[in-house]
Amino acid sequence: MNTQINLRLPELLLKKAQAEVRRQGFMNVQELIKESLRKTLYEIDGTTQEELGFLRKLYKISEDKNLYGTEDELFDKLNKE
Repeated sequence: MNTQINLRLPELLLKKAQAEVRRQGFMNVQELIKESLRKTLYEIDGTTQEELGFLRKLYKISEDKNLYGTEDELFDKLNKE
């Protein structure tokens, strides 16, 4: 379930965010903000951006093909390794 929030940004910050969206190939400012939050909240020390990109692709493929079942099952498998 997703919850919608409203966010007010100063004009200059919004313009810089829009430029970053174009530079990095995001679809919109919302996607940039979500990715920035993910990096802030879930960044693993010592992990490069390339490694994080690989992990995101692996997660998406695993999720699309239902390779691990539920999130709990995935964590159970990871904890046994």
